[in-house]
Amino acid sequence: MAASSQPLAGKRVVVTRAAEQAGDLVRALNASGAEVLLLPSVAFAAAEDPRPLDAAIRSVYLFDWLLLTSQNAARFFAARCRELGIQPSALAGAPPRIAAVGPATADAARQEGLDVKYIAARHTGEALADELSEELAGKKVLLPRSDRAGAELPAALRCAGAHVTDVVAYRTLAPPPADAGPLEEIRQGRADVVTFASPSAFHSFVEQVGAEPLRQLSSQFVFAAIGPVTARAIREAGFAVEIEAADSTAAGLVAAIISWCARRAPSGVNTP
Repeated sequence: MAASSQPLAGKRVVVTRAAEQAGDLVRALNASGAEVLLLPSVAFAAAEDPRPLDAAIRSVYLFDWLLLTSQNAARFFAARCRELGIQPSALAGAPPRIAAVGPATADAARQEGLDVKYIAARHTGEALADELSEELAGKKVLLPRSDRAGAELPAALRCAGAHVTDVVAYRTLAPPPADAGPLEEIRQGRADVVTFASPSAFHSFVEQVGAEPLRQLSSQFVFAAIGPVTARAIREAGFAVEIEAADSTAAGLVAAIISWCARRAPSGVNTP
């Protein structure tokens, strides 16, 4: 196969997404010639106490907007709807209007039968709040999220005049025991790029590898982040982010990695 069709040939890329969510990224990396080391750094489960989410779902038609800020939010919200006897597709054409933080979240929502009406142009929760600010004044907004989600988005929505119901739709957990093989490869510095799709994945990765060993390895590989929120969390922890995907999708992240590798190639030398 021509080198141009496998621009990441010879590169080893670590994927830290949960195993059940890593498929698109792994396939895109493999198609570009990369060798993938799969080291899940997070796992997900339904809310420990589903009663606040259940109450919101049972009164969902009273909300003006349903804001989905991650693929997990879409999946766990839809799954709980079905458990309560409500088909997600039944929300189409009636309140609430559904907005997604980015195309990957919108795709996940649509696969669940949710009719997404708006996708943020800039793929962060704060951008979603800003872009919809004129629509939100006096409106009731349902925000199903992770138990680890920060307070910035609800605050931004309330500043826009929205009445926000912020409920836990799922939990972000530590991953099951990792395969020793990929972890040892990383500790030996035998990787080129480590990818992160969320701040939780990054923080868990630090715990898996160890903060001080990771600092010592910082010259051996680079960090790649999907979106500014994850990149900011990595930088706030004192690590550099060499690759930041503007498009918060698997394809966008792979494209950013390819672009970075091309810039690093010596002049006149093709990327392997």
